[in-house]
Amino acid sequence: MAAAGAVATDQEVVRGKRSALFFAAVAILLGLPLWWKTTETYRAQLPYSQISGLNALQLRLMVPVTVVFTRDSVPLDDQEKLPFTVVHEREIPLKYKMKIKCRFQKGYRRALDHEEEALSLGSIHEAEALLAEPEKQAEGSLTVYVISEHSSLLPQDMMSYIGPERTAVIRGIMHREAFNIIGRRIIQVAQAMSLTEDVLAAALADHLPEDKWGSDKRRPLKSSLGYEITFSLLNPDPKSHDVHWDIEGAVQRYVQPFLNALSAAGNFSVDSQILYYAMLGVNPRFDPASSSYYLAMHSLPHVINPVESRLGSSAASLYPVLNFLLYVPELTHSPLYIQDKDGAPVATNAFHSPRWGGIMIYNVDPKIYNASDLPVRVDVDMVQVMEVFLAQLRLLFGIAQPQVPPKCLLSGPKSEGLMTWELDRLLWARSVENLATATTTLTSLAQLLGKIGNIVIKDDVASEVYRAVAAVQKAAEELALGHLSSAFVASQEAVTCSERAFFDPSLIHLLYFPDDQKFAIYIPLFLPMAVPILLSLVKIFLETHKSWKKPEKID
Repeated sequence: MAAAGAVATDQEVVRGKRSALFFAAVAILLGLPLWWKTTETYRAQLPYSQISGLNALQLRLMVPVTVVFTRDSVPLDDQEKLPFTVVHEREIPLKYKMKIKCRFQKGYRRALDHEEEALSLGSIHEAEALLAEPEKQAEGSLTVYVISEHSSLLPQDMMSYIGPERTAVIRGIMHREAFNIIGRRIIQVAQAMSLTEDVLAAALADHLPEDKWGSDKRRPLKSSLGYEITFSLLNPDPKSHDVHWDIEGAVQRYVQPFLNALSAAGNFSVDSQILYYAMLGVNPRFDPASSSYYLAMHSLPHVINPVESRLGSSAASLYPVLNFLLYVPELTHSPLYIQDKDGAPVATNAFHSPRWGGIMIYNVDPKIYNASDLPVRVDVDMVQVMEVFLAQLRLLFGIAQPQVPPKCLLSGPKSEGLMTWELDRLLWARSVENLATATTTLTSLAQLLGKIGNIVIKDDVASEVYRAVAAVQKAAEELALGHLSSAFVASQEAVTCSERAFFDPSLIHLLYFPDDQKFAIYIPLFLPMAVPILLSLVKIFLETHKSWKKPEKID
């Protein structure tokens, strides 16, 4: 009986050891990998190598220039060489990681019959009307007409002319180096109408060091898919002034045509409001010599903050907001003028703040107070007001007067207030800015995800990153081919996709989930199960080790 009990005990011990080993094997070989797989942070694959390659991206901005030579514009021997193509390329010296080269591809040819007829007229405007082609020129392209050096199409003291469309006229020369001399003039005119160092520096102002480009280069608005424009009438003294303004009619007549011409750069929405008892944050000073009040230039920055709190236009806006304020000073501070740094009154009586908007002070005619009782009716001259606001709107978008070469006649703007080549120049700048912004965003995102390993990278975020990289590459290719419109669209897609990926809410779900919290969660779960298994394994190991050392009994 004792032997049978010992055998049964030994079988129970063996069965216990096997059970412990089985549970340990299941926990280690099956449970641990399953737990590891189900709790790991999902990270979709990203094109890290392609993103790092964007920092060494070289932009080649190609501007197609068609050069048309009329009879007697160059020597006959040179005319016989037509047509041919000349390429002029130079690097823009900017302290930026992305190398930018401007490439002017000049295609020389002879003038057609209708072009000869138009350029033989006596008025440049008649010639432009006759040269208007039925098909619109491609965005970013230019056409330069070379006329005889004795032609009366231009004033005798002028060597070139820049029109409102994508066309220019320059005088030829009868010289053995005619093509070289004319080629330099063409480059000067083409740069004024398309790409200059200042235009690209303004576009990359947020990416360049402060010491190279001052704050004046930071005035243009940042590129965006849309913009909101708000016109506000500020009447701080409604007891004295009953102000009326036809803002709806003024927007339709003056602002909307300009925005329609600018629609390729983004979507625009316009609204207006009237604010009563809205005071300036600065007390004007009285000038006894002119019996008027004035605001000094150094006090203008303090005007915006108190007024901005009353506007409330940018609180719920997804796009940049441009504020244009028309301020009618109260009776006790009338008339009110803005002085420049030299103490002289500003002609427009207005000022603008970069990337914010503009303010104009509208003084009431003193004769009105003698003709009627208070409050006097004030009818705002919207032509005068809109001239100032449109000029400020151009400056806010970086559409400044070009630096034309010497003896160059510059045409006045079209009825829309915007020349066609000015829009092209804005699209060039916006395309470069978008590419720089998208590249910086993608690089920052790649660095962030590389340093912090517990950030979840979902498939939709990875898809946006891939789309952004592909859009950057496509935009660079389209710019190199001179396809400005498609390049701008691709650059917008690059910025949109890159920022959508960078600001995706899923990236921060596990960002604030440190390791000590993981231990606090998993230890209560695994410790009750792991301790018996570990103690059983230790006991089995010790018994096995002891049996190996026990000497065998020899009879």
